[in-house]
Amino acid sequence: MKVLSTLQDPTFTGRDYNGLDRFFLHYIKDERDLPFIYLTLRISFTLIPLSILLFMPFLTGWAWGAVAVLHFCFSNFGVKGPFGLMLHCTSHRPFFKPEYNWMNYYLPWVLAPFFGHTPETYFSHHIGMHHPENNLDDDDSSTMTFQRDSYRSFLAYFGRFFVVGVRNLLTYLRRKNRSKLATRAMTGELVFGAVCIALCFVSWPATVLVFLFPLFIYRFIAMLGNWTQHSFVDSEDPGNAYKNSITCVNVKYNKKCWNDGYHISHHVRPAMHWTEHPTFFLKTIDKYAQNQAIVFDGLDFGQVFFLLMRKKYDVLAQHMININGTFANDSEAIALLRRRTQRIPVKPEKPVISKVSVAVA
Repeated sequence: MKVLSTLQDPTFTGRDYNGLDRFFLHYIKDERDLPFIYLTLRISFTLIPLSILLFMPFLTGWAWGAVAVLHFCFSNFGVKGPFGLMLHCTSHRPFFKPEYNWMNYYLPWVLAPFFGHTPETYFSHHIGMHHPENNLDDDDSSTMTFQRDSYRSFLAYFGRFFVVGVRNLLTYLRRKNRSKLATRAMTGELVFGAVCIALCFVSWPATVLVFLFPLFIYRFIAMLGNWTQHSFVDSEDPGNAYKNSITCVNVKYNKKCWNDGYHISHHVRPAMHWTEHPTFFLKTIDKYAQNQAIVFDGLDFGQVFFLLMRKKYDVLAQHMININGTFANDSEAIALLRRRTQRIPVKPEKPVISKVSVAVA
């Protein structure tokens, strides 16, 4: 196991702004989100033109293939992660000031579909269901009922989400009287589908590459991420964020994806700014120890997933931080890891017996 060392993950440091920075700061709510502006511009002036080019009739043969490869590499290896987590951050904390609220639609409605996000579905799922339910029974993306170190269980989890996830989300939102979110999600799904059908008549290969393949990739990665973030759940206290989530520190992923590795503190304070997580982690370190929270040093979610699927509990334990000497040795940590990946059966609902029924009896 590891001891807690100096955190290398990004925090906010003030600096002098140039004229362009000051221009953009006039529109955004929080100066700490200025990097989002430059990422948005980079995507807007690179990925969108490449996507449009793929639909042009004059681009054929090897030239179309070359642009397709460039588009695929830039989208999936260059900006998919940073964009997805930027969308996550701006779902919890609005990007632009209230007087420029119309600009807040640009990410989910214009850019997001190029990464496989149907407009509004992410917000409705993540803000409308996942955080309120906190990976418990009513969260349709809950991992609890699955064996969380099993490839077969993960594929069942992903398959269910991919096939009926949107339907289940809409059912949940209506049941919880969150009809506005249900309408937003349904509208986004229908608009995305209609646009893709129309574009297939222009160029079906381009439509598949630009919109449909990213849809599959995104939903697979999203479920892989959520599975990993909630792989280790204490069956005795599954609603405790310190016991149903993990945190990954000192990884390149946190620099690239806005401290997304701090998943425990994100569930403790969902609206906390991404730059505050390392400091908050250190301030609340005793709670991590008290709850035997699982914190990995030097492993990102992808690495944790593949180690877990291969049942490399010894390697996972080697990267765990032994906060305040919580664990006596690696074996004790491994036992905890194994215990928290076990399937948690859904508790059957107790039948409601009315007073009238009791009186009649």
